[in-house]
Formats: sequence, C-alpha cells, structure tokens
Amino acid sequence: MSPEDIARKMTGKLEVRPGGRQAILPAPTVQNHAAFLSRLPGGRLACCWFGGTLEGKSDISIYASVLDTEGKAWGEAEKLTDDPGRSEQNPVIFVTPAGDMLLFNTAQPAGNQDEARVFVRKLVLEEGRLVADAGRDTGLPAGTFIRAMPFVRNDGAWCLPLFRCNPRPGIRWTGAFDTAAVAVSTDEGESWAVADVANSPGAVHMTPVAMGDGDMIALYRRRQADFVHRSESHDGGRSWSAPSPTDVPNNNSSINAVRIAGDVVAMVCNPVSAAQSAARRASLYDELEGNDTRPEASAGCRPVWGVERAPLALCLSGDGGRTFPVRYTVEESPGTCLTNNSLDGRNKELSYPVLLLRDDGGLDIAYTLYRRAIRHVELNAETVAALLAQVPGRRS
Repeated sequence: MSPEDIARKMTGKLEVRPGGRQAILPAPTVQNHAAFLSRLPGGRLACCWFGGTLEGKSDISIYASVLDTEGKAWGEAEKLTDDPGRSEQNPVIFVTPAGDMLLFNTAQPAGNQDEARVFVRKLVLEEGRLVADAGRDTGLPAGTFIRAMPFVRNDGAWCLPLFRCNPRPGIRWTGAFDTAAVAVSTDEGESWAVADVANSPGAVHMTPVAMGDGDMIALYRRRQADFVHRSESHDGGRSWSAPSPTDVPNNNSSINAVRIAGDVVAMVCNPVSAAQSAARRASLYDELEGNDTRPEASAGCRPVWGVERAPLALCLSGDGGRTFPVRYTVEESPGTCLTNNSLDGRNKELSYPVLLLRDDGGLDIAYTLYRRAIRHVELNAETVAALLAQVPGRRS
C-alpha cells in the first residue's frame, strides 16, 4: 500500500480478515507510531499513540481513539497532549486499582532521548472520547523512557517498567548506554524511586509478565539487534535477574507480551536480527541530526539501527518465555525502515506492536503501519485456540 492508499482506508471500520477482523485507525496526522491498547473501566477498548510530522519534532503529540460500544468502528482521534517545545512519545495508559485512568508519556527535545522527561495525566471518558488534564512531570530522572504496562506488586506498590538513556555530557544519544529499570511508587504515583535491572546494557522496553505465585518474567527489546532477551523475578517484581537471550531474533524494535491460557506467554515482535540483514542507518533520528555536532559514544554497547521491521509475528511459548516455537505471521511487508518519513512511500515497517487478551479468548493487536497509521487486528478465539494447540509443553 502507498501512503495515499493507507490514508483512504483510515476509517476506523473493522473489516473481516483471515482469523478475525482489522481496521486502520483514523488520525489527522501524517505520522502515527507507538500504539498502546487498554481496556477501560466499563469494557471499552482504547488505543493511544503519538502523531505529527516526524518523530522527534515538537509537533509530535499523543492521540487516542476509543472503539464504539458495538465493536464495529474506532472513533475519531483526540489530541491529548501538546507541548510546543518537545516531542511527546510512547504513551501508556494505566488503570489504577481504584479504577482511575492515568496517561504516562515521554517528552524530549528533538532526537535527544537522554533529555526525555516522563509526564502523567488523568484521563476521563466523556461521550465516547478520552480527555486528559494538563498533567505534571513525574520527577523521574532525565533520560527516562517508558513503553510497557505498569503492574501492581502484592504490597500495593505501583511499578512502571523503564529504560534509562543514562545521559553522558557532550555525547550525542545513540542508545549506547541504555539500560533497564523499574520505577516504584508507594504513594499512588506521587513520587517514584528507580530500581535498576543489573547487567542490562542495551535491554530496553522491559515488558513484565506475571506467571503466578510471585514469579514473573520480563522480555526486552535489544539495542544490539541480536535476540529478544528475558529475565526473571521470584519476589513479585522487587528484583530481577540479568537479561539473557531467548530463541527469538530482535531487530532493535519494540516487543510486547502477555500471559494467556494459564501458562502460555504470547509475544508480538519482528523476529529478525542484524545477523540476518545488511540494512543499516546511522541512528533513529537521522533526519533531525544535521545541527547536532556532538560526537557519538565510543563506549557502551553497540546499537544497530535499520534492520527491517517486518514481518509482524505472534510468537507463543510454553516454557515461560525461554523459547517460542509457535510463530504466526500477523502481516508481511518488506519492513524497510531506513527513513522515518511517512509520505515518500519508502518506509514499510510493521512495528511497535501491543497485545491485549480479550474476554472471549481472542487477542487484540495494534501496531504501526508504514509510519503512516495505526493498524488494529482482532484475532478471534478460534484462531488463538488453534495456535495454542500447537504449543509443546503447554499444560492442558
């Protein structure tokens, strides 16, 4: 599809596809990226993302749409943030134990992720659309980024998965010093303390999954574009082992995971690595870096940018996320991502997926379609059941 083809199909209407239904969400912006799905109190499905002209520019803001009560079409996109000096990215909706809705997002100047701040806003649902208040800075350190759903520990503490860009004075951010961490709040988000994941160079987009009885795993995107990595917690998320590789390749692009059917871990990602591709670009923000004369890092890990962001696959594990033998292709494309431009037709990525379990046993997936739009795919319960039947080691 060309950018023009996608624009014509951004109606929000769910249409039948093999294994379920799909829609392209409406949006007023030419670039739309980093989708996040949330089930709101009352059962409505919401999707938020960031949109504007180009990632890193100050016209990038957070948008959201809500699926109608009949589950047939997505509503018009509503603009939730508007910081004129920063690029507002990576939205996350958290429904608190009390039923309140909070929107977290990052905000950075240009491509300087090491200067990002994390903001929080209260959300309300009014006549089928989400509305946000002015919000406030969370107080987390500069260079903090988010992507995954918060979780609540058994002592009631709120836990927000992070990655830290770990600023280096005089050095341009490239991802070389990024590490994983968890922010913990014991006062319902008023203040946060940061607990680092040890030995996690290049491990970002930490996605925790509760496995029961206080056991958790976390899956990670990798700056080194080698494999999805995994760590464990056996104390309810208070401490984590060092990340180690799974059998799923990673392209230095986002992943997301949930637990389904009791003991199966489902992950959406692009299962391709730097070892499988010669495609490279200098950094994520090539189009913005003309005026940044700071040198790149000569230490830290070695981030790889430009590996294709496709296909988009659903991967299933029956051994707690160590291996993922069942892999279902949600969508195919060339995956070209050597530019972030949304209008010249060169970007073909299917990226930044998010996954949500449905009450009927199906799955909702949302992801970036060629940097031009957000695609929503609904996999029906029959399709998911057929995939689960193929998972070795699964307890029936």
